[in-house]
Amino acid sequence: MGGDGFDDGYDQERDATVGVGPWSGAWPEDPRFDPELLSAGDRRNVLDRYRYWRHGAIVDDLDRRRHDFHVAIENWQHDLNIGTVVRNANAFLAAEVHIVGRRRWNRRGAMVTDRYQHLRYHPAIEDFTGWAASAGLPVIGIDNLPGAASLDSVALPRRCVLLFGQEGPGLSAAAREACDRVLFIAQYGSTRSINAGVASGIAMYSWIRQHAGPPPATGPVPVDGRQ
Repeated sequence: MGGDGFDDGYDQERDATVGVGPWSGAWPEDPRFDPELLSAGDRRNVLDRYRYWRHGAIVDDLDRRRHDFHVAIENWQHDLNIGTVVRNANAFLAAEVHIVGRRRWNRRGAMVTDRYQHLRYHPAIEDFTGWAASAGLPVIGIDNLPGAASLDSVALPRRCVLLFGQEGPGLSAAAREACDRVLFIAQYGSTRSINAGVASGIAMYSWIRQHAGPPPATGPVPVDGRQ
């Protein structure tokens, strides 16, 4: 869960301009609430329904609702898009994010969502595909390669892994061979490709449109620490 990445010192969860202050009135007895947060305030980048909750309680709640798709991205060149991929995976509640290659990555783009998202590391593409096969998950590559089908034209499997390559080169040759199929995202401008962070959000949302219902309510906004 999170960790093991490159930390550039950025931490939005310490930003006093976001969140809520200390709880006002009698503290709730619900064990999901964190006494330290109730006392000091909750400045984390979380939904209002999770204000003052313990970190573990939030993860437990997310785990009960995670979707059936996984996300994987190759990491051979310290791609700055990985943080955005992790942030998108949290937004669309992916089961796990798989980082193939180097373990170190810049977490700034994740905006601390890696603390709430399950991460798994694979040293090589063969390790990743071996895991996917053992889990019975087809690997769906997202890249604008010759012979790829349009993402708009296919039904994504409910249980699958969406695999993204590096910024620039896209999926490696080994990754292409490992994919059960490759899909491209239709584009209409002059650029050859969009970055992996943007592509991941589009692909995950395509899965959501096909398989997920509406998200739960965000919960009431605390007023003076009351819910």
